[in-house]
Amino acid sequence: MRHGIILAKSIPAKKYGIHTGQSVTEALQKCPELLLVPPNYNLYQRSSESFIRILKEYSPTVEQYSIDEAYMDMTGMEALFGEPQKAALEIGRRIREELGFTVNIGIADNKVLAKMASDFKKPDRVHTLWTGEIQELWPLPVSELFFVGRATFRKLSQLGIKTIKDLAETDPGLIKSHFGKMGDVIWCFANGLDFSAVEPVPPPNKGYGNSTTIAFDVADKEHAHLVLLSLAETLAARLRSDNVRAGVLSVGIKDWDFHYYSHQTILSSPTNITEEIFQTACQVFDEAWDEQPVRHLGIHTTRITKGE
Repeated sequence: MRHGIILAKSIPAKKYGIHTGQSVTEALQKCPELLLVPPNYNLYQRSSESFIRILKEYSPTVEQYSIDEAYMDMTGMEALFGEPQKAALEIGRRIREELGFTVNIGIADNKVLAKMASDFKKPDRVHTLWTGEIQELWPLPVSELFFVGRATFRKLSQLGIKTIKDLAETDPGLIKSHFGKMGDVIWCFANGLDFSAVEPVPPPNKGYGNSTTIAFDVADKEHAHLVLLSLAETLAARLRSDNVRAGVLSVGIKDWDFHYYSHQTILSSPTNITEEIFQTACQVFDEAWDEQPVRHLGIHTTRITKGE
């Protein structure tokens, strides 16, 4: 659609500079012959569940990181499945033959290096990256480091930090002064350090959100409120499913020109009731909206409390 975005790009499309989150209009300007395929979320969900089931046959400690990514702690599994590379090749073969798609597998002695190794040459590959080998990645642009997004990359560039090596050799205190706790994380990552464990049980959500890109520019409150109702229904259902309530609500708005802004309010009492979330979202939207046509809306909640 005219206002759609790229949810995932193929390897050939990436060569044209097409990236996830880019507007379809912008992607077509870069590659007029681009083949666009509509998403099929139900298929992705079923494939994801089957993918995780296979992984759990090889380790009791599997942390699902996203719909198509997971970490596995294979400590002690050598007696059953052999050395890491052998186990990885078998897992990749089974996913390819039983589920019909390929995976890249990264093997390392911590999570961040495994993640970075899995992003090496694709598709259908197994790569290793050990702590002592991190310096091999130092010549790469710092944007290639896990957790360094576009905004962080811009700030690092302003500090004169262009490569992973630059970041690794910068005083960690300086990085923390500019990025807070995240500065500690990316400095450790640049040095190949990651002390987080593989967590099979996800930690409690600190916030719940739901958003959507609308198929047409919304230019009136009535249509915007209908979109907010749809978002509020799904969001409230998730809160009730987890037996939690939200105390702070914000509405995010992206207009036709990709300008993003948001506004939030503290609820009089924490809630997971659809009607209360919907009415509050409408009030927040009405207060914040600058009457420019809207292409994307989101409701986000924080200050989550458990139980009654």
